[in-house]
Parts: sequence; C-alpha cells; structure tokens
Amino acid sequence: MLPESNQPVSKLPQLFSGLLALSLSLVVSSYIAGNALKALRTSDSLTVIGSATRPIRSDFATWQSSVSSQQATLPLAYREVKQHTEKVQAYFKSKNIPDDAIALTALETQPIPEVNNSGVQTGRNIAYRLIQRFEIRSKDVDAIAEIARSSTDLINDGLPFTSEPPSYLYTELGKLRVDMISEATKDAKARGEAIVNVSSSRLGSVRKAETDVFQITARYSTEVSNGGAYNTATIEKDIRAVVAITFAVE
Repeated sequence: MLPESNQPVSKLPQLFSGLLALSLSLVVSSYIAGNALKALRTSDSLTVIGSATRPIRSDFATWQSSVSSQQATLPLAYREVKQHTEKVQAYFKSKNIPDDAIALTALETQPIPEVNNSGVQTGRNIAYRLIQRFEIRSKDVDAIAEIARSSTDLINDGLPFTSEPPSYLYTELGKLRVDMISEATKDAKARGEAIVNVSSSRLGSVRKAETDVFQITARYSTEVSNGGAYNTATIEKDIRAVVAITFAVE
C-alpha cells in the first residue's frame, strides 16, 4: 500500500509557478517602462496636443417669424395677411424694436390646386396662400431672446404666427481665434516640458504646428464635430481651440 501524500508538499509546485509568473510580470513591466524612457531619450522630436477654452457671450442675434393667410381668392388672402402684418409690426413696436432692425421679405404666393377623386390635379386653383416673413437683426441679444419667448402672445390672440428659434452669434471670432491659438500653443509647450523632464531632456524649438477646427458650443457642453461646431442656439457659449505642436528634443 502506497503511503498517503502530504497536502502541503502538493501545493509547492503551484506556489512556485505563481512566484515565477509574478517575477516575469515585473521583468516585462520594467522592460516596457525602460524602453519608453529610452525612446524618449533617443527621439529628436515630440508632438504634443495643447488646448485652450474660453467662455464667450453672443453679441448679435437674428430672429425669423411669419404670418400667413389662405383664402379662395388672392385679393382676400392679401387683405387678411396685410392685417396680420400690421398687428405683428405693432407688437414689435410695443417691444421697442426699432424699424431699421426689422426686414420684411416679398410676399410668397402658394396656389392650392384642385384635386379630383383620383388624386389628379384638375388645373384649377381652389385657394391661395400668402406668407409674409419677418427678420429681426440686433445687437441687443437679450431683447431678441425676450421677444421670441413672449411672441406666443400673438398666437393667443388668434394670429397665424410662426416663430423660428433665434440664432445667437459672436462677431469677434477673428481676433479671438488668434488669442486662442496662442493660449493652446502655450498649453502644448507646458505639457511637452512636463514629458521631457522625466527623461532629463530639454524641449527645443518648434518644428511643426497644426491647428484643429474650432469648437463653439453651449456653455459646459461636450459636443464636438470633425468639421467644427458652431452653436447658435444659446447666448452663453464656450470656444475651444486645439493645436498639435512638434518640438525638437535636445
């Protein structure tokens, strides 16, 4: 009869295997880290991404709206849409919108064709629809925001009034872009110096610089677009610039 095996002895191969695996893991990690530092020391250039973000406030707004009338004849439709237009203009005046900030387009005429039971047009018009569009352009963005919100009063008065969301713009982007690129470049340099300091190297001159598209988004938004974002729905915005700078490493 064979002697019974001792339980602690049977675990020794497993313990040895575990220690061996741990040792190999530490060796591999050290090798990878060493190679990374070696690559930084031997490389003669380093590309770093820098960014800059600033809050901005829209300084110009546009707002479009319209009234319409549909009647059996053009004269009837014209008389009604004219009455609607006068009421809208009086409403704008009550909100202290100056006349030179309001633009009226030419009247749009849309004939309504007669259709028979087979769904085929007969060649006759049974009615006409006229549309008068308004556009307000102003630097007083708060006033535009307020009148756009309160314009539902016209609908409550029974007017066939349609309002589009205002568009809020920032007109000083040209100058701001230059400042933002400068800030993003400084950020890239600071990041590059933090990297090369690990390897006791020194950041040298700029070899190449590339700018990404600007992202103008709603405040605190994470929205991005490959073609660049330009949010016009909100007054308060953030503008973000990103640059890729290649430095010489000495």
